[in-house]
Amino acid sequence: MKFKVYSADASSTSEKDFDNFPAFEGNKGLQALKDVIVAYQANNRQGNAKAKTRAETNRTGKKVYRQKGTGNARHGDRGAPIYVGGGIAHGPKVRDWSKHINKRVKTLAFQRALFNKASEEGIDLIEKFEVEQPKTKLFNALLGKIQPTGKVLIVDREFNDNAALAARNIDRVYIVDADSINAWDLMRFDKIVASEEGFNRILERANQR
Repeated sequence: MKFKVYSADASSTSEKDFDNFPAFEGNKGLQALKDVIVAYQANNRQGNAKAKTRAETNRTGKKVYRQKGTGNARHGDRGAPIYVGGGIAHGPKVRDWSKHINKRVKTLAFQRALFNKASEEGIDLIEKFEVEQPKTKLFNALLGKIQPTGKVLIVDREFNDNAALAARNIDRVYIVDADSINAWDLMRFDKIVASEEGFNRILERANQR
């Protein structure tokens, strides 16, 4: 598959063909991609929401009023859910939302996410990320020549200090190294801009068996 490659200052472009880029036909890998994205989202959930039940509240156990003769409903103590400070009926409990996905499914999902993003022309390459000083203005100007709008994922094998410091303050930009990027990262950004080194590392990971 061919990709547009920008020069380091984004002033010119060329095309480069990558023979080892994963290719798919039909719906192969889509279910794996869905499962992996759901798992990533689930694993980010804290699961620590907790409401006290009637048994866990610190309320008096004294009967509110006598059982018969008042014309009111029969009540026991102030810990009942209808009272202020009482327990919560059917409230949230602490739970573990995490899901386990095996390595082969993760690899298949990663390959499919790469293929989908490339098919949408959502991946551009740059020779390398290089700015003279760690200034946001310089990196923003460089990025504006490649992708002026939208959420952008910047990928490199290893970021130099100037580029990392310059990019981190741009709201629409998220930076990640090629060893950490995952299928969910590939799908949730409008554009992936990767250095050639970073992209080669991504393909190494995608083709691991």
